[in-house]
Amino acid sequence: MPEDTRSPLIVNNPETQPFWEAAAEGRFIVRYCIACNRAHWYPRAICPFCFSDKTEWKQASGNGTVYSYSVMRRVPEPYAIAYVTLEEGPKMLTNLVECDFDAIRIGHRVKVVFKPSSEGMQLPMFTPA
Repeated sequence: MPEDTRSPLIVNNPETQPFWEAAAEGRFIVRYCIACNRAHWYPRAICPFCFSDKTEWKQASGNGTVYSYSVMRRVPEPYAIAYVTLEEGPKMLTNLVECDFDAIRIGHRVKVVFKPSSEGMQLPMFTPA
């Protein structure tokens, strides 16, 4: 995937800054709710499940499984997007990289890798585990 044409909009604000700082170090963190003990994605201070403001950042495993995917082939350089169910529970929309697009299957195990964006940030993407 060309970093300069398809990188997603990156929101770097006080609420998400710890995530981007960890990503720059090659660490994958997710937001957890202390009140209901659930992880959530996209990172935000208020829990989307119970609406508590008692949330914190925790180191995540970086492992998951492919929940759904699509390979974009009618473009100059094919790429794959997917929903990955993180080991911690939430589903994350991401790219699948460094893999044979014809071999991707729902349920395949994947692990996080960080790729640079045109904005200079490290983006979490997934590759076969």
